[in-house]
Amino acid sequence: MDLLQVKHYLRERRIVPLKDVALHFRVDIDTVKPLLELWVNKGKARKHTGAAAGTCKGCCKCDPATLETYEWTG
Repeated sequence: MDLLQVKHYLRERRIVPLKDVALHFRVDIDTVKPLLELWVNKGKARKHTGAAAGTCKGCCKCDPATLETYEWTG
């Protein structure tokens, strides 16, 4: 997995939970997160968390990695 592969996956999916990205590339969340953050810092992707991600219903039972989504904007 490299930066371009992450870019292509995000671009293809448009909005993806962090956990799905990690599962797709068969890596830990801590491995893929810096690559996603790099695209966010470059202004090519946007990070959404909790209610902004559209997945939070306020129950506090969800895995935080499913509540953090990334949207390709580039």
